[in-house]
Amino acid sequence: MNWKNLSIASLFAALSLGAVVANAQDSIKPHTYLYGDHLDVAKVLSVKQGSGCGVVETRMTYLDSAGQIQALDYNAVAQDCAQDN
Repeated sequence: MNWKNLSIASLFAALSLGAVVANAQDSIKPHTYLYGDHLDVAKVLSVKQGSGCGVVETRMTYLDSAGQIQALDYNAVAQDCAQDN
């Protein structure tokens, strides 16, 4: 296999994995975080935060230590607000 074929195969594999993760994120039932919950986060895949200022709903999609995709809903202070002092 030459360099061009290897590059094309690698690109195809990366794009396919991204599509699988995107589809899986839409079909996962999220868990709502409660204080004291034990989290098993091996790798964060995405964090999506609601719009607005102050406390907003946030969803983190992640891989646990078993390699399973999980989703967690929680409240967080918005990152996009201008700081008013």
